[in-house]
Amino acid sequence: MQNLPEKHWHHQPPAEVIGLLEANPQQGLDAAAVQARQRSFGPNALPPPKGRGPLLRFLLQFNQVLVYILLVATGIKLAVGAWTDAAVIFGVIFLNAVIGFVQESKALGALEALARALSTEATVLRGGQRQRIDARALVPGDIVLLASGDKVPADLRLLGVRELRVDEAALTGESLPVEKHAEPLAADTGLADRRNMAYSSTLVHYGTATGVVVATGKGTEIGRISELLAHTDVLATPLTRRITRFSHWLMWAILGLAALTFAVGTFVHGQSLVDMFLAAVALSVAMIPEGLVVVLTITLAIGVSRMAKRNAIIRHLPAVETLGSTTVICSDKTGTLTRNEMTVQHLWAAGAGAELSGVGYAPQGGLSREGQPLAELPPPLEELLRAGLLCNDAVLREQGGAWRIDGDPTEGALRVAARKAGLDEAAVAAAQPRLDALPFESQHQYMATLHGGAQPLVYLKGAVEAVLARCDSAMGPDDTRQPLDADAVHAQVEAMARLGLRVLAFARRSGAGLARIGHAEVGSGLEFLGLQGMIDPPRAEAVRAVQACHTAGIRVKMITGDHAVTAAAIAAEIGLDPRASRERPPRALSGRQLEALDEAAFEAAASDTAVFARVTPEQKLRLVQALQARGEVVAMTGDGVNDAPALKRADIGVAMGITGTEVSKEAAAMVLTDDNFASIEAAVEEGRGVFDNIVKFISWILPTNAGQGLVIIAAILAAQPLPILPVQALWINMTTAVLLGLTLCFEPREAGIMLRPPRRPDAPILNWELVLRILIVGVMLMAGATVLFHHALARGLSEAEARTIALAVFAVGQSFYLLNMRSLRHSMWKLGLMSNPWIWVGIAAMMGSQWLVTYVPLMNTMFHTAPIAASEWLPVLAVGLAIHLVIGAEKLLRKTLEGRAAAG
Repeated sequence: MQNLPEKHWHHQPPAEVIGLLEANPQQGLDAAAVQARQRSFGPNALPPPKGRGPLLRFLLQFNQVLVYILLVATGIKLAVGAWTDAAVIFGVIFLNAVIGFVQESKALGALEALARALSTEATVLRGGQRQRIDARALVPGDIVLLASGDKVPADLRLLGVRELRVDEAALTGESLPVEKHAEPLAADTGLADRRNMAYSSTLVHYGTATGVVVATGKGTEIGRISELLAHTDVLATPLTRRITRFSHWLMWAILGLAALTFAVGTFVHGQSLVDMFLAAVALSVAMIPEGLVVVLTITLAIGVSRMAKRNAIIRHLPAVETLGSTTVICSDKTGTLTRNEMTVQHLWAAGAGAELSGVGYAPQGGLSREGQPLAELPPPLEELLRAGLLCNDAVLREQGGAWRIDGDPTEGALRVAARKAGLDEAAVAAAQPRLDALPFESQHQYMATLHGGAQPLVYLKGAVEAVLARCDSAMGPDDTRQPLDADAVHAQVEAMARLGLRVLAFARRSGAGLARIGHAEVGSGLEFLGLQGMIDPPRAEAVRAVQACHTAGIRVKMITGDHAVTAAAIAAEIGLDPRASRERPPRALSGRQLEALDEAAFEAAASDTAVFARVTPEQKLRLVQALQARGEVVAMTGDGVNDAPALKRADIGVAMGITGTEVSKEAAAMVLTDDNFASIEAAVEEGRGVFDNIVKFISWILPTNAGQGLVIIAAILAAQPLPILPVQALWINMTTAVLLGLTLCFEPREAGIMLRPPRRPDAPILNWELVLRILIVGVMLMAGATVLFHHALARGLSEAEARTIALAVFAVGQSFYLLNMRSLRHSMWKLGLMSNPWIWVGIAAMMGSQWLVTYVPLMNTMFHTAPIAASEWLPVLAVGLAIHLVIGAEKLLRKTLEGRAAAG
């Protein structure tokens, strides 16, 4: 027992497994053996996650360069006696730290949710007695009894099975319940294909079984995923990385300029150390964008609100912008790209095929043949559809305007197909009432029903081989029995399989004289009726969304637990690979094929392949890491426990709100409320809009800081009085950022935003065009403020009045510049004057605040300003108008030059 093999339980025969585990299938373990094994293996529970304590996690929220700058700003405000301002800035820092702490605490819930997934009860055999115990008390070698509705309590090697079907979607991504058996499998059988194993936290859909525990706690497959999740790093978002680089640059620029001005004033002009220190303080205050963190947070929060209206719930604020940077989306198939509603699409009877239109469970659609609608239903097709309708236990019902299936999805699809073709369920059931049924059994691979009426019949449906083996004839076009052409049937099955269809075969025989049926009654002599091919069809909106992603330069990849052929067929229909078609579907790589690749080949396959099927949790994680290694910004969707590590590692993890497990939701940054791929595309669009607004704000706010800094530097170099005092710089920084800059957060998305390629992950926030624009406006603000300040002094105005005029230059100049920064490329006339009414509200509020600081005595005292004559505002307005016209001309010139370059 101390040297249990770590895997390949599925490869061992049941007797050998029992021997290795020293188990007893008849009696179970005795009390002494249970206690000894509990001491050796510990409880059947996941270990609590290791992490930093809450105090350290809170303090680490301050470990950001931008926060350092704001802390320096707070210290400077304290140094100049601006206690209220220091309190406001520190309050912003503290609030952001609290938000970050709460978000990180929620993220840590992923491992806790995984641990809760193991909490359940189990029915075991111990000491010859059947017992119900806490699943945490299970040990390797315990004999566990499973029944319908049970959560599997540990990893089990099945010993005996009766019609067992297990829902493994949360672990493997398999869309349908998996039929189980107890026979040994090949050693290299993948996790999703181990039909003789039942894994912890999966659900018993149907049937019963007996199994022996082979792994508990962290030794289970879900425990292995927990370890993977615990050791998966969370990457910084593109916005976080860009802001960090920008903050480093800004911090060193401010410190360098402050030191330079201090040195020049002290050593070149002979100014006192105290005066130059205060000048350096003024320069630092002027150049620190105190409102940046506030506006960034509010901009992201507005993006969260907009995305929520488009069915995307954001759990971490920076994820909003990350979506806009996405270059690759790795999506699950079932329910995200597809409807998760099996739909019959192809029929084949009496040697002729037909297509059935309509998707999903809504009984809306019709029959056609070679593109032409069928005016009437041919008898062979009618009998084929009747067989699917009668040999069926599912129930189709309408609820709240939506159609639902109670029962097996495959049987539901057959019922919907019959309704589409015009068969009346109630009339058919009344004419041929069911007398007996032979339920589906995995070892037989078919279901049969006996029906009465004027012509009693037995209908059979099931796997093609199982049905063909019992047929000696086939139904002909004129409803007569004809020789069975098995080769033609197999050829049609292969043709349907290439389209990714799941194929069922149907047959019948006379039921005359039968009151009950058994396997002997359907063992031979049946009449073959035909085939029905079904698939979980793509969502129509997902097809459009994938096309929109391609137009936007975003590649879409499918990573699914389904079979490779089915996945490739769906991918072709959706258009994941523009080079592929339905006749030539894209290449699909299976988990087994990926396992054989070396690191370089794996990375190449991750980049070049559009479809991955039957992959393990480790392979999903490696695929994300391989794409990121090539510089991609990866969005990853998932709904199962097996998806959690990849969701956590991806730049943006996207969980499913309807079908997703709690573990996947906790690991993800975004949750879709409708499980629809189209919502991801919508969120990407919103993310691009959010980033645009962030760039607009930064490009707009920096000229204020640059202009004030240049004003102070020019004054120090010329040994002149400062046109702007530190407290005045603080006033203009905070009021312009909040009253003017905040209005850019509400700017609607620009047209054509999804026609642009994604931003390069390594691209800076500001390109050289914007840096040049910032410098132009900064220099114009500096020139306007400096000239008007000295002109006022020359005319005999006081320094307080002159500084009030210089202060007004920044308020008015930034108001005019704001109108130009509503779009980085277009004029405000093209956008529409009232498309963002908050702009005008902000400008009015800014002018109101400037009136207060100019004419209210208390404000004059606090900010060292003085009332000025109305005529003094005219040159101030002229500076603002000049800024507006110059930037408008710069945009027009750039657009003209780009147009000429594009023309040749």
